[in-house]
Amino acid sequence: MESVVETATCAAPRRTPRPRADALRNRERIVTAAREMFVEFGPDVPLDEIARRAGVGNATLYRNFPDRAALIHEVVLAVTSRTTDRLEEAVAAEADPFTALSRFVHAAADERIGALCPMLSGGFDTEHPDLLSERRGLEEAVEGLVERAKSAGRLRTDIAVGDVLVALSQLTRPLPGIACLDIDRFTHRHLQLFLDGLESPARSELPGSAATLEDLRAGS
Repeated sequence: MESVVETATCAAPRRTPRPRADALRNRERIVTAAREMFVEFGPDVPLDEIARRAGVGNATLYRNFPDRAALIHEVVLAVTSRTTDRLEEAVAAEADPFTALSRFVHAAADERIGALCPMLSGGFDTEHPDLLSERRGLEEAVEGLVERAKSAGRLRTDIAVGDVLVALSQLTRPLPGIACLDIDRFTHRHLQLFLDGLESPARSELPGSAATLEDLRAGS
């Protein structure tokens, strides 16, 4: 006959051990270092250099990320999530939707969102469920802010959310042979020129048609 202790032990659900705080900090440091170095040197930067900048050993890096693809996946996920956070912060801080949009565009540039583009090629799984969910969340949040700015009469009516996302991607993408971290003053200057062109009333007629999310997804 089983004892009460044995019965209770068998009935109790097994707990999944939580990662230690230092292990979580190491993982965050690796992702941060990888994001910085991917921006500076591209997605082929040696992983041991990323480990060195993060202040961890190679074994720690590979324990968290078994290969380059896993690390790139996490960096893209982190940047996309952080960019959505920046949008929510802008909306909370600014009552005027166009001012919130402007604030978000500059904040997204600081997240180096354009630097992700060279990493989204080759065998990278852009349709991974986690990434797809984060990307759709960001796109729809930007779309909502664009539509509110239009409804308020602050944003010209002949553009769509895709125009904002394409320009943001292009204007924050690193130039070949130039350290992206050293050209912030130019990036924000050119972003402001772009934002000035979005304000209503429109100062010119745009060629072609507005870029929608459907246009972007069809071309991906």
